[in-house]
Amino acid sequence: MTRIAICAPGKRLEREHADAVLDIAASMPGVELDFHKQCFARHGHFAGDDETRLEAFVEIANDPGYDAVWFAHGGYGSNRIAAQAVARMDEAAGAKTFLGYSDTGYILAALYKAGIGKQVHGPMVADVRRDMGDMAVRRSLGWLTGDHEGLEPELGAHPSVAFNLMTLAMLAGTELMPNLSGHVVLVEEVSEHLYAIDRLFFHVSQHLGGAAGLRLGRISDVPENDRPFGSSEEDIAKYWCGKAGIPYLGFADIGHDSANKIVPFGLAG
Repeated sequence: MTRIAICAPGKRLEREHADAVLDIAASMPGVELDFHKQCFARHGHFAGDDETRLEAFVEIANDPGYDAVWFAHGGYGSNRIAAQAVARMDEAAGAKTFLGYSDTGYILAALYKAGIGKQVHGPMVADVRRDMGDMAVRRSLGWLTGDHEGLEPELGAHPSVAFNLMTLAMLAGTELMPNLSGHVVLVEEVSEHLYAIDRLFFHVSQHLGGAAGLRLGRISDVPENDRPFGSSEEDIAKYWCGKAGIPYLGFADIGHDSANKIVPFGLAG
């Protein structure tokens, strides 16, 4: 039996989404889910205030009765507690898998930098609300219980990481940022104008010195600007990678959608 604890380090989870995921998990043998009550707390934008979110995450991360921590939702907030949380991780946390993406990339990055546990980019509980969201949920639950069919198909010999582009840009230059030299960096983004994608690449590319390459996930739901930007998302990625001397390695099957694939941090094997 794989016991998975769930908390929400940023945005609140709706109970209907938790119930839908519990129904899916009930059809999958060998998995048990435990939603921390903090997932449903409410404090403005957040799932409880900073202290509430911090204590819930530390509690389940350090509980030896759980095999994994699965993040319930993205939405801004995890950066506010990441450094404090990682400083309080104990031996039990070091044996766990931590799975999420989007805003929870701050926590994954901090854990990776500290060498605590196994960090995995993949669908979260709240992705059940998307079209074909049940498949996204099954992909992550499958990975956590030993099924690797949902792995991003082009992971190679170099260690990899995957981030939302905005999250990576905000990580760069902070205490949470791991050393990504020698890594292939996968990035994706949602709901940003193309000029904003260009601006993010301008910043990110200057913090990826020594990277083994960059792969571009889906840049989705791009708002319409008052005039065409004149370059596609791939043009933008190639341009800034070229200026920074980072090999551009093509597309990656990740994004803010139900097709979002699994990317373990480090080597996939």
